[in-house]
Amino acid sequence: MRVGGPPRVVVVGRPNVGKSTLFNALAGRRVSIEDPMAGVTRDRVSFMLGIGDRELELVDTGGIGLVDETALAEEVDEQIAFALAVADHILFVIDAKEGVTGWDKQIAARLRKLKLPVIVVANKNEGRAAIAGIGEAHGLGFGEPVAVSARERMGTAALLDMLVERIGEAAVAPQVPSDVVALAIVGRVNVGKSTLVNALVGEPRVIVSDIPGTTRDAVDVGFSAEGRRFIAIDTAGLRKEKSVTDSVEFYSQSRTIRALRRADVVLLLIDATAEVGRIDKQLAGQVQELSVPAVIVVTKWDLARERAGTAEYESYIRKTLSGMPWAPIAFISALEGENLLPLLALAAQLHDQAGVRVTTGELNRVLKRAWEKRTPKVKGGRVGRIYYGSQVAAHPPTIEP
Repeated sequence: MRVGGPPRVVVVGRPNVGKSTLFNALAGRRVSIEDPMAGVTRDRVSFMLGIGDRELELVDTGGIGLVDETALAEEVDEQIAFALAVADHILFVIDAKEGVTGWDKQIAARLRKLKLPVIVVANKNEGRAAIAGIGEAHGLGFGEPVAVSARERMGTAALLDMLVERIGEAAVAPQVPSDVVALAIVGRVNVGKSTLVNALVGEPRVIVSDIPGTTRDAVDVGFSAEGRRFIAIDTAGLRKEKSVTDSVEFYSQSRTIRALRRADVVLLLIDATAEVGRIDKQLAGQVQELSVPAVIVVTKWDLARERAGTAEYESYIRKTLSGMPWAPIAFISALEGENLLPLLALAAQLHDQAGVRVTTGELNRVLKRAWEKRTPKVKGGRVGRIYYGSQVAAHPPTIEP
């Protein structure tokens, strides 16, 4: 469990009451996947929300009482239980149109035992059908319910104001973004991404399962190590397009690509027990195209080291992922906790290097030496020349002539 830090506000409720829609409305962006299919949210999806000089962590959870078609109901409930165990405040969401159900009453009984501040949010407050449900919500025993329509973004601003007022001085000032290293953990299905996130964070933060496609959202998890702050972005495993069967998987794949764009460093996971395939090469190409610092992370090395040494396997990686000769390679076993701290140190080093700015004079001296060493070919009787260059951005370093 994290010591200190922003207060955690956990969103709970039975399936299909609009928890993820409310979460996104409060966050002000589409973080959790919204879909009418029950059981879309499985892991705890969190978002660091800054409000003025205050900050809180919003946590979305799976539906309590979920009957999951992929037999992950027990794991989802474990994630909910863990979220509640470390919560500071709870938003208990009900469907105002359906009114208070037996499941809602069971959840209320469970929350009362926690002795935590609870706000009942009567969602789907659209039209006269919701009036009776809002009245029934008083009987849950948590005081006046807050009526909102997360879909229409009605009442959500008032709910945020209430949260900030209740949290008060417990909220801390936001971190400076440059102090935090965002790690996008990407790879094909079942390469070990969630296992790595849990090993880095030191708690069962995301569901680990042999069932392909368990992770659907791009889950942000904050943690500290070796005096640095990190955000691990666990993503859905990339799969072939013909294997994407529904809208949920489509959004999962899209968010993996978005995670690459907002990362400071990408950890591209390669399964040591399998051959490098087309999906691995596709991800490597996307990382190369975005010019983001990256580490090629060979996972499950505890299962493969007897078949090949690191030098031999590194030669294989350089040959098969030829477009990333600049990326360092790390060999880890997340299950055994092997080489995880050196991996984080390497990622932090890449982040710091990407933030370096050089003076215009120094840059132009380097460009001059490069031009003299590899003078362009004569074309049309003229030789190309760079007269002047300057660094216009960092993270990643960007140079314009």
